Amino acid sequence: MYRYNIVYRVRWSSAASLAKFVAMSRASEHAYARIRERIVTGDIAAGAPLREEQLAEECGVSRTPVREALRRLESELFVVRSETQRSFVADWSREDIDELFTLRGMLEAHAAARAATRLDAVALDRLRATNDAITRVVGESQPDITVFLEENRNFHRQIVDATESPRLASTLARLVEQPVVHRTATRYGREHLMQSAREHDELIQAFAARDREWASAVMTGHIRRAFHVFGSVSRPNDVK
Repeated sequence: MYRYNIVYRVRWSSAASLAKFVAMSRASEHAYARIRERIVTGDIAAGAPLREEQLAEECGVSRTPVREALRRLESELFVVRSETQRSFVADWSREDIDELFTLRGMLEAHAAARAATRLDAVALDRLRATNDAITRVVGESQPDITVFLEENRNFHRQIVDATESPRLASTLARLVEQPVVHRTATRYGREHLMQSAREHDELIQAFAARDREWASAVMTGHIRRAFHVFGSVSRPNDVK
């Protein structure tokens, strides 16, 4: 009987610990998603301090999940930590932006080349359908930028998924969703958006031809043009 009670206590303790771990993980994921969304949309401005107590209250969790969420956001370049261990929303300089687009261009060109020989007919049809949705959006008199950004992310994500490279996907994810790029995209003109859709069409042609070099070249130009468009529509307070 005594031995049974010991086993029961151990099992109960293990179950309780597991339940606590799962609850903490969910709280951390909730805090991460909430804070990340506010940073990406600009609800929390670049350079703004991130106070654990305030964020915990806003997210409805304790400080521990918030602390874990901030560490994760720091690893993804959304958050920076000062020498005094205070957290702030990352603020980007013009040089930082140049490097961001350069790295993104290199990685996405590699992704396009790798995907060119892996995309089958079904995947190509999916890409065409996604770009058709983009074309419809940008063809409206007042394009819905939120829908454009969502479909554009979907288009590029399908290409990265086709590479079957988790490392590439993880690295690119840190570059694509930076808030400063998101904020500026909301000021793109209709012609900029239409040009993006046309470049997507050429990418699909390169994929259909299974031409790695063509796909890589188109993607390189696509990202470089985006960089110059960024420079033409950005404002002084967008970058340091």
